[in-house]
Amino acid sequence: MRLWIVETQRMSSTPVAVVTGSNKGIGLAIVRALCKQFSGDVYLTSRNIERGKAAVAKLQGEGLKPLFHQLDITDLQSIRTLRDFLKEKYGGLNVLVNNAGIAFKVADTTPFAIQAEVTLRTNFFATRDVCTELLPLLKPNARVVNVSSMCGASALSNCSQDLQKKFRSDTITEEELVKLMEKFVEDTKKGVHQKEGWPNHAYGVSKTGVTVLSRIQARVLNETRKADGILLNACCPGWVRTDMAGPRATKSPDEGAVTPVYLALLPPGANGPHGQYVSEKKVQK
Repeated sequence: MRLWIVETQRMSSTPVAVVTGSNKGIGLAIVRALCKQFSGDVYLTSRNIERGKAAVAKLQGEGLKPLFHQLDITDLQSIRTLRDFLKEKYGGLNVLVNNAGIAFKVADTTPFAIQAEVTLRTNFFATRDVCTELLPLLKPNARVVNVSSMCGASALSNCSQDLQKKFRSDTITEEELVKLMEKFVEDTKKGVHQKEGWPNHAYGVSKTGVTVLSRIQARVLNETRKADGILLNACCPGWVRTDMAGPRATKSPDEGAVTPVYLALLPPGANGPHGQYVSEKKVQK
């Protein structure tokens, strides 16, 4: 009995938020905004510890108090280390923003099949791994934001009617979605992806996957934890000046963070949005 009392005393009752891929760009801006608006601990995470700590120091210089935890979303062990830390220290998780992602430059000469495999491995499969490990930790009234992109919507509209029907289905399962994402990668390797109805846009397909995954996850939460008031959405931050989008983009990172942060801070008791794709704080089709 005494042991149990020590355990509960060690566990913090402070709410906790985690932002993946947040040492720069939109992720860093999301952490900055959460530090100002979220009443709890905010974890900036990055694959590279030095860069992560430098980003934390930058925000500390602005008078903010983010915390740091290493996270490489492509490394299952790294995800599980974070999972165990959150479980032990906080007994769960209140806000998860899945922001980490990559994109090849338009001018990149890497073969398309490799671009497809690498892009989907990070943006879709690794994001899904984070969800698999961390969604079971969600506390009542938790908020999950999967950062997607308008590129996903345009990639979807460039898919064959058959693929569009599958992606838009209200009953598609996670397993079926995974098989579709795997098929895209396989079709690119065989050089038949366009013949099979896929667009020539690996980043767009990866973000279609993120948006559809979000719809599925929200449906599962409705089936398994309806009374817990958890809200999960995908969003598009817009065209933001980052290393990924380049200097000509129309929004600053802080402007790009507005919609993700709005969804991360939906008040307790709000019944939506949930399972939606949100841009400029508005639900999109």
